Amino acid sequence: MKRTPFQQQRRLAKILDAGELHALHDLLTIYNGMVIVLIAGFMSITQQKIIQTMNAHAFLAQLPSLPLPPAAILFDTIGAFLLLALLGRIYREAALPPLPRYLCLAAEIILCIVIMRSLSLAYDGIVLLVVADLLHRYSGRHQLILLSAAMLGLYAIVDYNIASFTNHLSPFDAYTVYYAAEPRAWIIAIHHGLTSVNLVLFVFYLTLLVRQNHQEKQRVASLNAQLEEANARLRAYALEAESVAETRERNRLAREIHDTLGHALTGIAAGLDATAILMDIAPARAKEQLTKVKDIALRGLKDVRRSVEKLRPDDLEQLPLRQAIERMTKEFSDSTGMKITFEVLAWPQRLRPDQEEVLYRVVQEGMTNARRHGHATHLDITVGARRGIVYLLLADDGCGADITQLKKGFGLRHMQERLALLHGKLRYWSDQGFTLEAILPENEEASTFL
Repeated sequence: MKRTPFQQQRRLAKILDAGELHALHDLLTIYNGMVIVLIAGFMSITQQKIIQTMNAHAFLAQLPSLPLPPAAILFDTIGAFLLLALLGRIYREAALPPLPRYLCLAAEIILCIVIMRSLSLAYDGIVLLVVADLLHRYSGRHQLILLSAAMLGLYAIVDYNIASFTNHLSPFDAYTVYYAAEPRAWIIAIHHGLTSVNLVLFVFYLTLLVRQNHQEKQRVASLNAQLEEANARLRAYALEAESVAETRERNRLAREIHDTLGHALTGIAAGLDATAILMDIAPARAKEQLTKVKDIALRGLKDVRRSVEKLRPDDLEQLPLRQAIERMTKEFSDSTGMKITFEVLAWPQRLRPDQEEVLYRVVQEGMTNARRHGHATHLDITVGARRGIVYLLLADDGCGADITQLKKGFGLRHMQERLALLHGKLRYWSDQGFTLEAILPENEEASTFL
């Protein structure tokens, strides 16, 4: 799968940081190996000198148990450490499943105990190397529990007073007693110094690990901000593209309407001219011609209705919704003679263009139906808004209809479909006329009140 630029940038940064961390971890491993070899070599050489100088009896008298042979101390310690270093690299770098990774970690802990046992707990810094491995692959809640348990277990073994088998080990001080006071002081100082340097390296390792995690979080935050900005630009582009597409579609539909309506009106005009000529000389032919003109008009009306279905009214392009409705009702009243009152109880403040168009179309279709089907002489239009819900009520004084027998025409179905797309509802009833109620939520939260 091809990576995005953001993913490539993040991966490159992680590789650079991981390189520094691996270098410091390798340094920590090499240093611990050097210290282990020095201490194991010191103990083996000292024990060999004691045997050669015939002081073995005095040396063994102050030990709780027999120590390992000199060669065993050296080879067991070095062999266990090499195996631990190998397992540590596999644990850190190999893509192991969880179970093999945990087994590898458990083997590291066992080898750590073997090394400390071989050195008679003379050096406990190896514990920090194992802890560094734990921290390197740490992620998540379960690994934190594992890390805490492993650290407590290791330090319980290291602690001279807690480990139950310490009474069977040869303390490091027993080896330093063989030397004179001044060399013994140097040996003890070097021993403590090696432990302290190991602790300093471990602290540096922790510092780099914490810094890497912090930088990783900053990079993720930065990349998220860039991604959000890119998403915002994409959304803006999508809106612009949608607007362009809508304009293109509107122009296409406008051309279609122009062609359809022009053709229908041309046929009607020509038919009426012919009818006017035939009216006096052939009345029967004139009636036939009128029937043909009617058919042309009906077909044209059908085509216009199909074409204008997705067009936004011109008044809404030029005026706010309230003024557009007022103009439309006045023009309809003037042309039909029907009295129309328009009352606003509370006007909605945050309507989207698609919501405005739906309300406009409901008023338009409601007026047409009141005049055409109800033969009404008066129509009351009321608009209200409450708790994010817009209410539009149209009540006429026409002949009404039997709701149980009412067959939904194109107008009612069209209104219901438009409102349903915006989570709205359409209700109607007949009581001394016909009443139409449209309910439209301004947002998704308000739709829960419906």
